[in-house]
Amino acid sequence: TQKALESGQSFLQEEMTSCGTDGSKWQKPRLSRKSLMKCCLVKWIIASTTQQGPDSCDSDLELSMVRHQPEGLEQLQAQTQFTRKELQSLYRGFKNECPSGLVDEETFKTIYSQFFPQGDATTYAHFLFNAFDMDRNGSIRFEDFVIGLSVLLRGSVTEKLRWAFNLYDINKDGYITKEEMLAIMTSIYDMMGRYTLPSVRDDSPFEHVEKFFQKMDRNRDGVVTIDEFIETCQKDENIMASMQLFENVI
Repeated sequence: TQKALESGQSFLQEEMTSCGTDGSKWQKPRLSRKSLMKCCLVKWIIASTTQQGPDSCDSDLELSMVRHQPEGLEQLQAQTQFTRKELQSLYRGFKNECPSGLVDEETFKTIYSQFFPQGDATTYAHFLFNAFDMDRNGSIRFEDFVIGLSVLLRGSVTEKLRWAFNLYDINKDGYITKEEMLAIMTSIYDMMGRYTLPSVRDDSPFEHVEKFFQKMDRNRDGVVTIDEFIETCQKDENIMASMQLFENVI
């Protein structure tokens, strides 16, 4: 299992190490927080692939083996930044864990409880699942799963911020309220537990939300639009540095 997790950690090492640091206090613990959180789903997939063995790959993604068949390789290549070989590898692990071709919320909770046993990952896994579940039907297809991963791992800054906005916009009404942002941040602190370095105080999520809203809510209407969110993050280095703890949390 350890070997499988190491394989997952190195699978997209270039993306993980290309983010850089800017010396902010939220960038310092990148090994204990960011790097682990950034690739949990990838490590889950690659661990399954490694356990299954290298000879199980089929160029047509073994479409006949699943009840829910994904789109063809060519279409997924066009929609994502993954190569054909990477898509095959991701699909092998996905199919091994989810033979039906669909992921449910309980699977997400199991994944994150395994990677963050020191905290309670239930609430965050719920929010993350909803961000991937674009159809809001309680299950995630391989296509949606891999398209989301592509944005988070290899998307542009704007694409990643749009995804982060979707995560914070819990009720998907196109606005982020202070309560929604606090719920997301609190769930992340709960997941990381009380043994992270540097240690987090109980009021830290509230402090972050207050700081973000003061800068993001430019017209003082009590909500943040996607334009306000993206523009503020891109123009404010301090917010961007802090956002990197909470964005790309996969």
